[in-house]
Amino acid sequence: MDLEKINVAEYEFSGEELGELLLQSVKQVKQGQLGNVRQITVNEAVEARKKTGLSQADFAEIMGISVRTLQGWEQGRRLPSGPAATLLKIATKYPETLIELRT
Repeated sequence: MDLEKINVAEYEFSGEELGELLLQSVKQVKQGQLGNVRQITVNEAVEARKKTGLSQADFAEIMGISVRTLQGWEQGRRLPSGPAATLLKIATKYPETLIELRT
């Protein structure tokens, strides 16, 4: 699936596609792979975390980032990389899926 050619926020993923995409994104973030940096508003980063109901520490752990990085996104001081931005969009639309990664 070419994420550059679809609108991730509007695409209806199958459960298998979503799981595969989430795992791929988490692996890329943990490996430090930086994709194209996308502009994402502060509200999107905050909204993604709040929809999961997780603390900054728990959300950062699932994302494979430090709490300070998450705080930077939420405060608009930093921009997430391509894979991280995609994962934030998925977390906003499907928060329950990100929560499942915690278990």
